[in-house]
Amino acid sequence: MINHFKNTSDAVAAVRSEARTLEFAEDYERITSWIGDASIVLLGEASHGTHEFYEARAHITRLLIENLGFSAVAIEGDWPDSYQVNNYVQAFEPTGNAADALGGFQRFPTWLWRNRTMVDFISWLRARNTAVDPVRRAGFYGLDLYSLHSSMQTVVEYLERHDPTAAQAARASYACFDQFGTECEPYSLFDDAVAQELVALREKRTAFLRQGGATAVDEFFHAEQNALLARDAERYYRTLFKGRTASWNIRDEHMADTLDALIAHLRAQGKAPKVVVWAHNSHLGDARATEMGEKGELNLGQLVRQRHNAQSKLIGLTTHSGTVIAASDWGEPAERKRVRPALPESYETIFHNTGLGPFFLPLDKGTAAGEALTPPRLERAIGVVYRPDSERLSHYFTAHLAQQFDAVIHFDTTNALEPLDRLQPAVDGDVPETFPSGL
Repeated sequence: MINHFKNTSDAVAAVRSEARTLEFAEDYERITSWIGDASIVLLGEASHGTHEFYEARAHITRLLIENLGFSAVAIEGDWPDSYQVNNYVQAFEPTGNAADALGGFQRFPTWLWRNRTMVDFISWLRARNTAVDPVRRAGFYGLDLYSLHSSMQTVVEYLERHDPTAAQAARASYACFDQFGTECEPYSLFDDAVAQELVALREKRTAFLRQGGATAVDEFFHAEQNALLARDAERYYRTLFKGRTASWNIRDEHMADTLDALIAHLRAQGKAPKVVVWAHNSHLGDARATEMGEKGELNLGQLVRQRHNAQSKLIGLTTHSGTVIAASDWGEPAERKRVRPALPESYETIFHNTGLGPFFLPLDKGTAAGEALTPPRLERAIGVVYRPDSERLSHYFTAHLAQQFDAVIHFDTTNALEPLDRLQPAVDGDVPETFPSGL
């Protein structure tokens, strides 16, 4: 992909003429009108620790659920931790509070989902769900695959309730990853073991549903997705040291497969198979229009377009400068960091130079903005680590924005997310930045 940073002034003028301001509640309703009949809406973020991104996604998602009948929120989070939230928002658990429901998100980075905006959103979702008919309730699910051990434990616990003999066999199979305290077979056999447990669970589906109560279908689906996650997570960890591309592709293929399974589950329950997804731009923008795709990487946004085409809308969220919650290295404490102004060759600088406040910009083919934002430019991606001292190398890639997304939402100056857990003391001025690990 060659650099092509021409006609910046034309691009600024095109964006300024077609951007739709986001100042009032009715401005967000215009976004849902633009979404129209789409049944899969992907809402991104340029960083994991920005308040405005979470707030905008929550606002749009409320409208999708209330006005367009969306029945699920799926996040870039692990299935078991997210299902704990699902139990809360669907009132499967009669008591508790939103902060406790988010308690499963203990893996670094905890601020990714354990933050004040999420507390407000899932509190609203539970209140809304308890006021409507069960078939209209919206659930909360995770698409990611890092929870290998807890997913294996969940499968065993499910089998212990329904088939103790099968639970014993599963415990022996999963022992290869030492979660259950017995000695491992050669590691190469573990791949077969986790795959066989998924097959064995599915073979017993009819019997398990027959003996279950009103929640049997949901309980089996939960167990099945955890068994599927264990299989895919094993493949992910096995390929992790072979290179980024192989493991990245396994992860995003798992997300796409989980999304499809969720859609099928909702349809089988008589619910509207309409899902809104929250994840990083790097997962939700079509990889074929980016430097990632040229390196052989695919992602969730690409797979959704290939599998669902016109049913989907991909929306990226961007910023020019401000503050963000991030770490200085993987596993280190969260800090409030200053985000440097975007590089001159970037899409974010084009948006900044419009002089507009927050705006929504459709990137439809044939529009002036769509044409102006198709040539390749730099795009910023901040993960859970941010290192401003290596800004260009660590946090930018080249993309064709108008082919990557169907629309973008831009907040020129943004503020750090408010985590539920304690932060390191705030850092003033320029601070070390990070390689975008953990996108």
